[in-house]
Amino acid sequence: MNVLHVYKRYLPDSVGGVEQTIFQLASATSRAGVRNTVLCLSQDPKPRVLERDEAVVVRCPIQFDKASTPFGLDYITEYRRRAAEADILHYHFPYPVQDALHVLCNAKKPALVTYHSDIVRQKLLSILYAPLMHLFLRRVQSIVATSDNYLRTSPTLQRHRDKTTVIPIGLSREFIPQVSEERLSSWRKRLGDSFFFFVGVFRYYKGLHFLLEAARSKRQRIVLAGSGPLEAELKGLAQAQGLDNLIFLGAISDEDKAALLSLCRAVVFPSHLRSEAFGITLVEGAMFGKPLICAEIGTGATFINIHNETGIVVRPADSESLGQAMDTLQNDADLAAKYGANAARRYEKHFSAERMASAYLALYQRLHCNADAP
Repeated sequence: MNVLHVYKRYLPDSVGGVEQTIFQLASATSRAGVRNTVLCLSQDPKPRVLERDEAVVVRCPIQFDKASTPFGLDYITEYRRRAAEADILHYHFPYPVQDALHVLCNAKKPALVTYHSDIVRQKLLSILYAPLMHLFLRRVQSIVATSDNYLRTSPTLQRHRDKTTVIPIGLSREFIPQVSEERLSSWRKRLGDSFFFFVGVFRYYKGLHFLLEAARSKRQRIVLAGSGPLEAELKGLAQAQGLDNLIFLGAISDEDKAALLSLCRAVVFPSHLRSEAFGITLVEGAMFGKPLICAEIGTGATFINIHNETGIVVRPADSESLGQAMDTLQNDADLAAKYGANAARRYEKHFSAERMASAYLALYQRLHCNADAP
């Protein structure tokens, strides 16, 4: 079976949550015989076609990029060609260009869309885009939400509830690098093993200003790994306020991330807006058997992290409750260990890549069979 994944960006050019989901899904389904192709755009598409283990990656040059919507004319040509070769079209939402291509090219292949997120920030553009969006969602055969929470709280998904199913994003242990004892020892010597760990892109919806505020009133050691648009601002604030319990590491390798996930007391995930639709970092923390701290924003974060079971759920944009949650886990090692063990069990039950792939394979087969039926 040939599956074409359609999205705006992909590895190795971009490493966001949607890209990671496509990678995990393609890796797992390729072992079941699926031939995956990923159509995307790139600032430097050389080579134009990448033969990766999980998929053939077709990269088109970006000629225009506005409101997080890159586009290039070659994308239209490649879409027509690759869609004609595919058995299943798998779109990843939101990306308005794919909506237009599916509708205007009148694609006849069975199609599904993984609905990763509502459009949250571009309010005016979303009003203008809404007619095309709903036409596109009506025309695909199936929609996949990544959590029960998001399906329940998304007005867009509720309009298409009859064709929407839930398949949580899953991660595979296969891609966790082995951490050398030397590297683990080096990090333990530098940071200890009782710090709170955030890893991700420093974006407006990550709630990191509230984490800094919590760090000012509490004195737990908080380690932040990653980079992004708010990095310089956050570092400046931390320095101005004398927050020496905050440690900014910048971008780190996968091996270093695995080491820090092994050592930390808990994973802290303070995202406070619905732009944070799932929370792959929380799944990573659960894989490592760590207690989780997140805010209740009606998305996948609290589908992964169950309050008083796998960790602590706090009020969004509330530095005081965030600090109290860290205090609780800092001061009660037994409780932290209990939540961490529960998180690991929840990962195995709901969030492995194998479970995700199995559910998508069944959906692919159903769409393919329905298309072949007279």
